Amino acid sequence: MVEKIKLLHVALQYSDKNKAEVFFKKILGLNLIKTFNLSEELSEEIFNLKEKVEAVVYGDENTVFEVFINSQNGDHGYEHVCIEINDKEKFVKRCKENNIEPLFIKKGDRVLLFIRDFMGNLFEIKEKVIS
Repeated sequence: MVEKIKLLHVALQYSDKNKAEVFFKKILGLNLIKTFNLSEELSEEIFNLKEKVEAVVYGDENTVFEVFINSQNGDHGYEHVCIEINDKEKFVKRCKENNIEPLFIKKGDRVLLFIRDFMGNLFEIKEKVIS
């Protein structure tokens, strides 16, 4: 039996930070959770886009959007879905058995896991932390 997954966030791209704030805060009613910058190196490794990019995270207890601010209006590349799984080792094994090649990316002392589905959609995979 395949384990249950949990949706952690959906990542989108906006060309205008102010419009993103209007949409996610004023229209959807979400809170600003944090902002961060994705380095040029990580951006290239994960998304094949060689540029430093700002990300703004909006959310509440049920929903989280990670919004990449990129002036390339219409050019998409940062969109992805982040899911949580229970067992990374078993997940990677299932991927390989079904011809999906996992992408492991070193970020400091951590290793990030991404996969692309058969249509090229990007998924960030996080293992559930048991406390």
